[in-house]
Amino acid sequence: MRAEVITIGDELLIGQVVDTNSAWIAERLNEIGIELYQITSVHDDAAHIKDALDEAFSRVNIVLTTGGLGPTKDDITKHVLCAYFDTHLIEDPHVRAHIYDLYKERPDVLNRLTATQWEVPACATILENRVGSAPLMVFHKGDQILVSMPGVPYEMKIGMEEQILPYLQSQITNPQSPILHRTLQVTGVPESKLAIELEDFENAMPSDLHLAYLPKDGIIRLRLSSYGALTEEEMENWFEKLRTLVANYLIADTDDPLEVLVGKILTERHQTIATAESCTGGKLASLLNKHAGSSAFYWGSIISYDNSVKEHVLGVPAEMIKTHGVVSEEVVRRMAESVRETLNTDFSIATSGIAGPSGGSETKPVGTVWIAWATPKGTYAECFHLGKLREQVTDRACQKALVGLLRILKEE
Repeated sequence: MRAEVITIGDELLIGQVVDTNSAWIAERLNEIGIELYQITSVHDDAAHIKDALDEAFSRVNIVLTTGGLGPTKDDITKHVLCAYFDTHLIEDPHVRAHIYDLYKERPDVLNRLTATQWEVPACATILENRVGSAPLMVFHKGDQILVSMPGVPYEMKIGMEEQILPYLQSQITNPQSPILHRTLQVTGVPESKLAIELEDFENAMPSDLHLAYLPKDGIIRLRLSSYGALTEEEMENWFEKLRTLVANYLIADTDDPLEVLVGKILTERHQTIATAESCTGGKLASLLNKHAGSSAFYWGSIISYDNSVKEHVLGVPAEMIKTHGVVSEEVVRRMAESVRETLNTDFSIATSGIAGPSGGSETKPVGTVWIAWATPKGTYAECFHLGKLREQVTDRACQKALVGLLRILKEE
């Protein structure tokens, strides 16, 4: 069974808002055996929305729309759907009661515009949006389904998990084999060289198994995909063959972000980590505390962007900076050891580099980054050259820092 997503809103098409909803929806649909075939973004324009619906229904069984369900004049999705399904709006007492309860402590929100939110298309099946005023609406077009959801990410996600996914599962009368994805993460090898090494493996794969190469910031994700053709046992066999072939480059056999992998290991071992950052400016700290549960292993960070912070907070001698430069093995080692001691953690990571676009030299060009890892068994440091673009350099530095820590954790 296939689905399409139509995201509605001018803000998406002028770059004011980035569509993060569709990727999340795709992942959730795959989990229940529904393949996402296409994602389309359209203006807040009736004709544009109707054309997109017609095209989507010509290809798939299920269409999911997000956006355009607010109470203001620019939100037209509900009215367009009424016209599309040749129906009219009626008041839904359950939605009205929900909205009154939702805003009982905010009476200023209960006005004549909010009142339009409990008007719903007469032919729609209405599902509760527990955290918002716009109800989830389901329409049937013969044996095809349209689901209309708010564009606000947290409303959409809660609505999908609590209402839409169970509803869609109930409508699938002939379940197919599962959609399967398995992912490995490798590093230290160019994508082209890896593809040459895997040629025989790819040539031997069945036609309904696909291998994708997904490189980013020095990490290559290798994803095997089967859309309802292979059993889980068959997929696992191919996955094991691939894992063996890339063993020398392997850093993870799941698609989890590196910071999640680090967090899992540290949490299981009851160990902790801190960071001392210069060129990455807190980006590494942000990754380490991004996910729930990070307080179990992440103690904190010292953002020592200016040399005075390195000297007075981290205790890096001014003479060391003068002799070796702030971007040096000596300085980054001292930063790592100092923050580990100061915050009393098992491990620490320190970064110091030239992110650019200016500030480089002939011996230390833009993109030069030193990273150090202080551990219970000693301190390690390595120099990297990570490109010329500022964001690219800092992103890659964080990746290198986490990859290095993963390797240390596995060795120790």
